[in-house]
Amino acid sequence: MTAERTTPVALAHLAPDAETGWREHALDEHLREVGRLASQFAAAFDAADWGDLAGRWHDLGKYHPDFQRYIRAVNGADAHVETARDGGGPRKVDHSTAGALHAIDRFKGHGRVLAYLIAGHHCGLDNWHDGLAPRLANPEKRARLDATKAALADATVLDGAQPRSGVRGAREPGSFALWLRLLFSCLVDADFLDTEAFLQPHRAQARAGFPALGELLPAFDAFMADKQRRAGPSPVNAARAEVLAQCRAAAALPPGVFTLNVPTGGGKTLASMAFALEHARHHGQRRVVHVIPYTSIIEQTADVFRGIFADAVVEHHASAEVDTAHEDARSRLACENWDAPVIVTTTVQLFESLFAARPGRCRKLHNLIGSIVVLDEAQLLPVALLQPILDVLRLLTRHYGVTLVIATATQPALASQSWFGGRLRGLDAVQPIVPDPDALHRRLDRVRYEWPADFGVRRSWAEIADELAGHGAVLAIVNRRADAAALHGLLPHEGRVHLSALMCGAHRARVIADIRTRLAARRDGDATPLHVVSTQLVEAGVDVDFPVVYRALAGLDSIAQAAGRCNREGVAGHGRMVVFVPPQPAPRGLLRAAEQITVGQMHGRAPHTLAPADFGEFFGRLYRERPVDAQDICTMLQPDSQLGVRLRDAAEAFRLIDNEESGYRTIYVHYPPPAPGDDDGREIKKLLATLAKEGPERWLMRRLQRYAVSLPPWYFQQLLANGDLDQLRPDLYALRDGLYDADLGVPLSERPSDPGSLVL
Repeated sequence: MTAERTTPVALAHLAPDAETGWREHALDEHLREVGRLASQFAAAFDAADWGDLAGRWHDLGKYHPDFQRYIRAVNGADAHVETARDGGGPRKVDHSTAGALHAIDRFKGHGRVLAYLIAGHHCGLDNWHDGLAPRLANPEKRARLDATKAALADATVLDGAQPRSGVRGAREPGSFALWLRLLFSCLVDADFLDTEAFLQPHRAQARAGFPALGELLPAFDAFMADKQRRAGPSPVNAARAEVLAQCRAAAALPPGVFTLNVPTGGGKTLASMAFALEHARHHGQRRVVHVIPYTSIIEQTADVFRGIFADAVVEHHASAEVDTAHEDARSRLACENWDAPVIVTTTVQLFESLFAARPGRCRKLHNLIGSIVVLDEAQLLPVALLQPILDVLRLLTRHYGVTLVIATATQPALASQSWFGGRLRGLDAVQPIVPDPDALHRRLDRVRYEWPADFGVRRSWAEIADELAGHGAVLAIVNRRADAAALHGLLPHEGRVHLSALMCGAHRARVIADIRTRLAARRDGDATPLHVVSTQLVEAGVDVDFPVVYRALAGLDSIAQAAGRCNREGVAGHGRMVVFVPPQPAPRGLLRAAEQITVGQMHGRAPHTLAPADFGEFFGRLYRERPVDAQDICTMLQPDSQLGVRLRDAAEAFRLIDNEESGYRTIYVHYPPPAPGDDDGREIKKLLATLAKEGPERWLMRRLQRYAVSLPPWYFQQLLANGDLDQLRPDLYALRDGLYDADLGVPLSERPSDPGSLVL
């Protein structure tokens, strides 16, 4: 006869159940499944044994009697979250240190790798010497491990052989830290997925709906064939067809780093997708990650791809991840893991994730392995972080099966180079997809540049507004949101349009669609004026076509990108690209340095056109004059003899937005603004009500991205102090209904002490 079990099963999670009250998730089952999944993920870079051990020991501390009493007493889905709140203040339930200590006991130095992962799976990766090491040396943590071991009904959970694959990347700059983050990603995603399968089984089941990347090529080919049939004969369309053919041909080349140097309007977005899908067919990559610099224009690209691939695309850009101090079970599961075949995301989301410490940010990283990453508008990579960015890109392509496509009309100088007092570790052995970029630029030359007669003479907004009003259709691009609002206010009411990132994505998309409609109507004879004022968000990939474009003095790359919105289809001879000196210099820092380099490079020249060599010269000077690792992140991530790295410090230092404007906050807005007497409950009202009631879920956060606006911290605090924000959940806010402006978006309030704020 088998003896009846008298001790209760150790629990990992509890979930409410309509019939039984609570469902129980056995801890031993959770550890086995997380180990299996983490091992499966880590096998993609030959680290399966590390993933298995991290998964099997990550929640070892939950066997402690105190935790088991606690989880049964709390009876809630959030009981396992170490940063969960209870009543009036925070409560931390430490179940992650025990497994980290056990790993070090078991494997000594190599155990530190597992300690980073296990100890950080709730609160994030930490520094070693001033973070994790003193935490593990705490006698109370040792006592809790001893009590945990004593409580085990089956001590085999403690077993494990030292990983045979060894520790990777102790010498190559940034290599150990990247390998560690990828392992962390495997553990975190495995933990989240198994937890989701228990807490939200309906959500887990919905994950299986994405097609494989290889299944997308026929739909893309059909779309492109139809597009080419409908395209009228023109030199521009002939050049686009040639670029597309060159991308398809280059796709058979071995994986590595490629450049796609195509002038604006040359069709590089779709051509790069053709390369990616064909390349995957040849080499078996798992997904395409299309990276765009601005949240403000990502919607256009995502919509294009969704129109081709339907439900195979995930658009990810919102900065609405809940702060670690406020997270709960639902917010943890709502974060992205990039499990779709096509991801459209931002430069901020990609690179801040690659240097992140938070579990939610790191969760997606292992899904970059074996992918094709297209860096669209790569000239906008931040100079102050260029060295750590190039290091991580080199590592991904060299060791993790990533193919990188650097796509832009204004190629930055990213090869290795040295100068007096400095050096850049760049991307070498780069393969150009277009064999003769100079010839292609000459074929697609459709504008004539008009430069200021004197770069030292500034013009007033009133003077610029009078000039713009004299054109039937014109686009003016300025350097600040405040400049856009000021110039917009000086234009005649009829036909004036404003674009900036103070408008949510849904608003911008509608305005851009309206601009295209009105431009088409003008080509058909409609004489209604169209005067568009925009920040630089319109430069990177927004498909509009004006006969005349005005650009406030800026970096040479920005000026050339602005020219890509002029005579885009090449049907009007040569368009006019007018560069003017605005009332104020560009915002201080990088933008002002770029402006000054342009003045020095163009002084006395005033060329009617620009060539690829001009941009090589511009970026070469920019990188020599500005620090390429301003925060010394490369030093933080170099391991010492104890495998000590400063992961937390590096994550805090790596911010793509200038330091003084770091910490941007996302708010949601009611768009479109309610019309008089309109109480019909628009989509945004329903979504915000759901968020307030149920908290963040992945489908909901994806839907809400269209209604998000990112603000610098000072502006967010100003709105909060004025009572202009409604708090929906901890760390999640919406602009009070009725305050969103139908033309300008979130009402702008300039900070007098910082004229450089609010650039986009």
